[in-house]
Amino acid sequence: MELERESLLATFAEEVGDLLSEIEEALVALEEHPDEERLRSIFRAAHTVKGAAVALSFSGMSDVAHLLEDVLELLLVRRLPVVDEHVTLLLSAVDRLRALMAGILTGQELADAAHEALLERMRACCDVLRLEVARPAQAPHLEELPATGRRGRTLRVDVDKLDRIATLTGELAIAHARLARMLALGEAEQARAVHEESDRLHEALREEVMHVRMVPVGPLFRQHLRTVRDLTRVRRKWARLVLEGEDVEVDTALVEGLREPLLHLVRNAVDHGLETPDERRALGKEACGSLRLRAWHEPGVLLVELADDGRGLDHERLRARARAFGLEPELLTVEALEELVFLPGLSTADAVTELSGRGVGMDVVRQSVRALRGQVSVRSTPGQGTTVTLRVPLTLATIQGFAVGVGAETYVLPLDAVQECLALPSESQGLGGSGVLNLRGRGLPFLRLREALGVAGAPDGRESVVVLSEGGTRAGLVVDALYGEGPCVLKPLGPLFRHLPGVSGSTLLGDGRVGLVLDVPSLLRSATRPRR
Repeated sequence: MELERESLLATFAEEVGDLLSEIEEALVALEEHPDEERLRSIFRAAHTVKGAAVALSFSGMSDVAHLLEDVLELLLVRRLPVVDEHVTLLLSAVDRLRALMAGILTGQELADAAHEALLERMRACCDVLRLEVARPAQAPHLEELPATGRRGRTLRVDVDKLDRIATLTGELAIAHARLARMLALGEAEQARAVHEESDRLHEALREEVMHVRMVPVGPLFRQHLRTVRDLTRVRRKWARLVLEGEDVEVDTALVEGLREPLLHLVRNAVDHGLETPDERRALGKEACGSLRLRAWHEPGVLLVELADDGRGLDHERLRARARAFGLEPELLTVEALEELVFLPGLSTADAVTELSGRGVGMDVVRQSVRALRGQVSVRSTPGQGTTVTLRVPLTLATIQGFAVGVGAETYVLPLDAVQECLALPSESQGLGGSGVLNLRGRGLPFLRLREALGVAGAPDGRESVVVLSEGGTRAGLVVDALYGEGPCVLKPLGPLFRHLPGVSGSTLLGDGRVGLVLDVPSLLRSATRPRR
């Protein structure tokens, strides 16, 4: 019985969570574009939430949902205008329902003073609406109205199961590679043909599995419609959020990873980027500011861009902050100066507010994006606005890797970070430590992977340099051998090795051994730090 209840609660949380998100998105849209059908859809969703709460005897949720339904019914049946105060109250009810649902899942559905205060506000709103206009006798009751359209057919799949499927599929690819090498040594031409056919089928299976993991970014983007609405009211500004590329698909694991950095970017854009309506009018701009959040694909990567038409970055203030950090801003390009906003503790805000000013927002964005094996960049035009671009891989389950050897061990580098490979000059062969190479007239700092990872012994042959580049930083990694590229299934490190410097994960190699996947940003910082 306990297992049945847990399963029932999980289903309840999923269904009600989706309905609350639909209500929230529709309410924010309703404020800008009043529409009777949108109001009807909100009512139907609220009615479903109430029914689910009543069926499971969750009295706190059913009380809020019932009053939410009452307010919506009065607005719709009596054709009363929906004003800002109504939307704010209804959004507060949605927030309360979410909080109550979280309490239920932890075993404590609490009704505190804030809960009772919200119920009183909603009852008072109903009383005011009833006094505004008499209810027409011929108006039909909303519950009797047929629902137009239906929710799309969906299949809920546990992400852990998808991860296991993706891992097994990748390991199957490795087994196929081993079989191909074995067959290449013999004369079994027919067996090789069968293997090629199975390879084709396996590739189709792998693509299907990866497509199952892909979800559109639209729901993630639409959450920030509410964020912008609430922030502009706190900061007394006007702004609209324009969404583009909502149908663009990405790995479901990336959606969660992008949630926090996008929240920080939206908050910074409203608080720092946009001017007040009076300031914008004085500058000849439209009083209402504009934010544009868009997504699009490039080969193997997802790009997410947030652009505002606000004041832009203050370069003079950035230079002053750079001096305070011991840097020489006169030697920095405009691009390098703007990248300083990602430094920990650097803030250009005049005062600390509840939204910003502590110098942690953009640093959190960079760390979160790096954890997704991605990059973030910022470009700004004073007086015209700022654009921040996130570049992340489409999936976190597999990568194209480039295998290198140090001693008896094999390590894997993400192929996207590898620019080229070359032989280490003879004068640097066999020597320890780091240094700088002359690569076509430009200095290239390099680091020996053997020393970075503490591999014992000395190279017994000619060393090579793998030129790595990421986020505008370039350096060389000296290794003993180059083994070439191929697909890799990423696996997390265990608790004992999770904080190992220079390593981000592991993978199975073609010979069945475990290889470590190297953390390129960490290696680049190690290679360039002695030269700064």
